[in-house]
Amino acid sequence: MPLSGVPSASANTLLDVVTTRAESRPREIGERALAVAFVTVLTAAAAQVSIPLPFTPVPFTFQPMVVLLGGAVLGARLGLSSQLLYLGLGLAGLPVFAASPVLPQGAARIVGPTGGFLLSYPFAAFAAGWLAERGFDRRYLTAVIAMAAGLVVVFTCGILWLAFVVQPSRGLAAALATGFYPFVVPDLLKLLAAAGVMPGLWWIVGKR
Repeated sequence: MPLSGVPSASANTLLDVVTTRAESRPREIGERALAVAFVTVLTAAAAQVSIPLPFTPVPFTFQPMVVLLGGAVLGARLGLSSQLLYLGLGLAGLPVFAASPVLPQGAARIVGPTGGFLLSYPFAAFAAGWLAERGFDRRYLTAVIAMAAGLVVVFTCGILWLAFVVQPSRGLAAALATGFYPFVVPDLLKLLAAAGVMPGLWWIVGKR
């Protein structure tokens, strides 16, 4: 069901509104493919803004916000596709993962301490996109909900990966100390800022 009070096109994503409609199907497909590739490139670029922290192997990056915003703009399936493409490029050895003096590029990064966070990105983008398709991205408070849903996916996957795959002998408490407590407040602040982007973009589109 669309969100109450949202215009009748609330099932559409922002991408649906700004791309060419079905009467030019090849062009529409091309525009959507370019949009997916653009979000993939933005995700890789955000990874390069990486701040190592001395008390955890997980660096601070802006990737989660790009993942969530990309999912909101593209919608569930295309948002998921953009992050699968990102992971595929990383697994192929391209230097798209966060720069780190201790964490390798390529497939070895997936089995390391940040692997759970990386693997969460397609699902987080899907969650944010699914809610955006139902109009959650058109108002600030509901955009916060959509972004928060995706961020919960990121933290859940990342922490469980740390607790049960990377450092099972240390347990959940150590995983929270490594992958949650240092990041939750900064990520919530970034989320609150990012949630304002989508209603702003919808306002611009409406004016046009």
